[in-house]
Amino acid sequence: MSRAEMKLDLSRVVFIGRTFYEYMLMFNLSEDELIGRKILDCPAGACSFTAIANKKGAVVTATDIAYYHPFEQLAKKGFDDLEHAIINMEKVQSNYIWDDFFGSVAGLKQQRIQALTDCSNDMKEFSSRYIPAVLPVLPFKDDEFELTLSAHFLFMYADRLDYEFHKQTVQELLRVSSQEVRIFPLIDLSCNRYEHLDDLVDFIQTQGYVTEEKTVPYQFQQGANSMLVIKKN
Repeated sequence: MSRAEMKLDLSRVVFIGRTFYEYMLMFNLSEDELIGRKILDCPAGACSFTAIANKKGAVVTATDIAYYHPFEQLAKKGFDDLEHAIINMEKVQSNYIWDDFFGSVAGLKQQRIQALTDCSNDMKEFSSRYIPAVLPVLPFKDDEFELTLSAHFLFMYADRLDYEFHKQTVQELLRVSSQEVRIFPLIDLSCNRYEHLDDLVDFIQTQGYVTEEKTVPYQFQQGANSMLVIKKN
């Protein structure tokens, strides 16, 4: 399937997102760090980070393959996808940690609905913040953003995205970032550490970047409590 066909095939896109507060925890951010900072969320999906962070003084842009489609379509699909995901979640609850953050599948559903609602409303009002793109290519200038956040995409789909794709995508995220890139989590959908992570880190370091694995104050999927931080000198 060509990239053009992928853009048009909405059935291939899952439109579910995390809340702003999940982002703050999974990327170990404080609200003071956001003020005035140019940030890219890639891929952003239906996450509410862009919507809320912009209200708190950040300058956030979201990018995702899903944004080739009208936000009305995406909002409807998001609610359909969420219902499907919640049904499947009931079957694999042991893969997740149900603490005070969600408490239950019902609590998780409530927060996912909030993220989707905030995202959809923001897309309607500020559509220019939501830029369509197909990784590993981004339509942004070199060093356009100070910080790039990438959640629940790289490493998670190691069964579908090969090592070369990971290399190319990380290089592209670094190209558009002037300071650093943060990637969360470091495991795949089976809760196993990404098998090529050490090789990827070695490659990144040979390009002159500094890497660090950091534990974060967020864990929902078993073993998903650390991020990869890549800093540019």
